[in-house]
Amino acid sequence: MDSNYDVIIIGAGPAGLTAAVYAGRAGLKTAMLEPEAPGGKMVKTDIICNYPGVDNVTGVDLSMKMFEHSTSYGTEYLYGRVVEIVDEGDWKIVKTEDGNSYQSHVVIVATGTNERTLGFAGDDALLGHGLSYCAVCDGAFFKEKHVVVIGGGNSALEESVYLTQFAKKVTLVIRRDVFRGDDSSQRQVLNNDKIEVLRKHVPVDYIEKDGRIAGMKFKNVDTEEVCEIDAEGVFPYIGAIPATDFLKNHEGVLDSEGYMIVGDDLQSVVPGIYGAGDVIQKHLRQIVTATSDGAVTAQNAFSYIQDLKSKA
Repeated sequence: MDSNYDVIIIGAGPAGLTAAVYAGRAGLKTAMLEPEAPGGKMVKTDIICNYPGVDNVTGVDLSMKMFEHSTSYGTEYLYGRVVEIVDEGDWKIVKTEDGNSYQSHVVIVATGTNERTLGFAGDDALLGHGLSYCAVCDGAFFKEKHVVVIGGGNSALEESVYLTQFAKKVTLVIRRDVFRGDDSSQRQVLNNDKIEVLRKHVPVDYIEKDGRIAGMKFKNVDTEEVCEIDAEGVFPYIGAIPATDFLKNHEGVLDSEGYMIVGDDLQSVVPGIYGAGDVIQKHLRQIVTATSDGAVTAQNAFSYIQDLKSKA
């Protein structure tokens, strides 16, 4: 083994970062594994308005504040993408795709979700060539251009508004007649002259030219009539897929959609493996609910480890 720990936290979004604070303060030897920058989806969010005490903070700023806090109690931050967890009873072996292995008594899975793709042939080839899932990351590349945003939830509404800082026009396409996002986000969209809403349409395929996005085909859900929209950018916000592939070999840990099944203590059916944040079954996926999960899992991890040591 490369290293032994009390707790390994997989994922450095708000759930993982909070778990690191609580585990570190409890005196647990803790490592956090993350393949990207800390913050999870926060770091890809322009302005966060619903986290208590820090009104209108940027996603990047809140991510860095949480990261600095999470490592201030001794948690090691390690880069790595987890591919497998091996259950050896009191010890868990966490393996990464670069060949490293780490050992701990407790694993807290806080990997969140990945963006759901449209499922078209060009999903991979056009990524970075007009197709993006992060308006904050890529919005500036579409200055004075026309972009299409797909989706009717809060993410789609908020990112549509954000993109108007750069784009000359934003077409927001929803499959229903009404939005799914909250009233505040709806008002911002409807009051923005740069945003045009196309209702009751679903995407059919990309329009491609010279290896880049040139537009999008959409179908009316009532008439099945197909229309084409010329645009230089496409931003789909159509839901998420839990990042839990590395748990598929553990029976009873995941539901049919890939979300973790946990009890009130946020522990899975495998003793010592906990879930926190968007990766678990839950009704509300927000920063504040993720941080709550992180605190609960770390506290329960401490109790779990104390029980192990008392039996040794």
